[in-house]
Amino acid sequence: MKENVGELNATVVVMLAIGVLMAFFYYTLWPLIKQNFHATSQCDKAICEVCPTNDCEYVECHERNNENNTFQCIYKG
Repeated sequence: MKENVGELNATVVVMLAIGVLMAFFYYTLWPLIKQNFHATSQCDKAICEVCPTNDCEYVECHERNNENNTFQCIYKG
């Protein structure tokens, strides 16, 4: 009987650990991944200025349909 209780306790500990890891991923890591993906895809679809000196780190960009919505993207050359 003691062996069964020990296995049950180990199962509960493992399930709690999995729950904590899933909550950490869902509430901490997933929003960062989602934000990074949105920013990257937004810059891929944008129309950006040309850097005159070729040593710019960021450039001003705007959406194809809306020139009033400007944002900065990494200059890719």
